[in-house]
Amino acid sequence: MEKERKMISSKEVADIIGKTEKTVQNMAKAGILTCEKVGRKNLYDLHTVIREYCDHLAKSVKGKISSTEEAKNLEEVRIKRVKAEIAEMELEELRGKLHDAEDVEDMTTDLIMVIRSSFMALPGRVAAELAEIDNAAEVSEKLKNEIYSILNDLSNYEYDPEEYKKRVRERRGWLRDEQEE
Repeated sequence: MEKERKMISSKEVADIIGKTEKTVQNMAKAGILTCEKVGRKNLYDLHTVIREYCDHLAKSVKGKISSTEEAKNLEEVRIKRVKAEIAEMELEELRGKLHDAEDVEDMTTDLIMVIRSSFMALPGRVAAELAEIDNAAEVSEKLKNEIYSILNDLSNYEYDPEEYKKRVRERRGWLRDEQEE
């Protein structure tokens, strides 16, 4: 038994699917909807056009879902890369090849405090000797020698990777664990 075909206009299709008549005509030109030319009008089989439009919607939704899944996968890959970079940086830090800005600041502050205390101790260390000297040139020479001595000590300062490693372990709470064991 052959079903009866109900032919409808572009305007009727547009009303059914909630689009403009121009959109329906463009979809027909693009081959999404099948129409028959009857005189100067395009007519659409109601059952066929509804099925074709539903198929079109399903394909576009599937494309959106797959692009959403693809975006989600790309974001997961990006997050995994960032986590790997962080783990690599942590490893470099533990090896003493990369330093946290806070640790560098603390170590620099420690060095400055050593310099400060060396210079602050200078007057007390040389006051008695300088009091016995009557010649300004000798006082100047003695002060210059003491200052050079302090600067010479500072010039022997060396980077200590173990100190940085210790600070990393301390910051992460690992040093306390090692001391408790």
